[in-house]
Amino acid sequence: MSAAGEVLTSGSYIKHHLQNLTYGRLSDGSWGLAHNAAEAKDMGFWAFHVDTLGFSFVLGAAFLFLFYRVGKTMTTETPSGVQNFIESIVDFINENVRGSFNGKNMMVAPLALTTFIWIILMNTMDLVPVDLLPHLASILGVQYLKVVPTTDPNATFGMSIGIFLLILYYSIKEKGAGGFAAELMFHPFGKFMLPFNLFLEGVNLIAKPVSLALRLFGNMYAGEMIFILIALLPFWIQWSLSLPWAIFHILIVLLQAFIFMTLVIVYLDMAHQKEH
Repeated sequence: MSAAGEVLTSGSYIKHHLQNLTYGRLSDGSWGLAHNAAEAKDMGFWAFHVDTLGFSFVLGAAFLFLFYRVGKTMTTETPSGVQNFIESIVDFINENVRGSFNGKNMMVAPLALTTFIWIILMNTMDLVPVDLLPHLASILGVQYLKVVPTTDPNATFGMSIGIFLLILYYSIKEKGAGGFAAELMFHPFGKFMLPFNLFLEGVNLIAKPVSLALRLFGNMYAGEMIFILIALLPFWIQWSLSLPWAIFHILIVLLQAFIFMTLVIVYLDMAHQKEH
């Protein structure tokens, strides 16, 4: 059922669940929420996906609050189970940073921890029954609600562009503007192959944020689509398929967060290398 109460076909059901709650400029010049996909499309670039922003912010705030509270109350005498769990995550991140990052930068480990936990939390929203939160939202008059932020390319590209800016910043800071430019122009084939070098290094540089964003988005979007397709099946079949897929999807949730975090460390390590 849609928010308006009409019966949805299979096609409209899928489109409804893939539509973000979008806020932007309407055709009459006013600002408000889009009532359908066409209105959302007409809003153009300066439209906001309220559900993606909202869930991302709430999950990020919950992560920061939990780690802050545990950090304020941690003890070496009788550590709680939550403290032990968080300490194991921190040790895991530190081991990955020590193994992949050879420079000196106190920001890399916190950044790796933040991306890892935040992406896990956003990915985990894919394990919530597909109709639960959209149905609760429809009771409140909210027509669309997409609950998995990482199935929105705006979210994954937003994170990857942030990482890309850090790569550029530390590349210039560590190597100097001239050193960074020389790396782009003279590596890997020397100064006599400058145009070819610039093309290869430019593609390699741009591919970093693109691959980060699309890998995460593609895997989570595919997982969400499978859950939506399962929800279209008869009730007795749903449980026989959704439970095994949910168990398998837990691996995808964790693996995609780990890959994103690892690539962030590796890319920043490359930005700190000066031998070229």
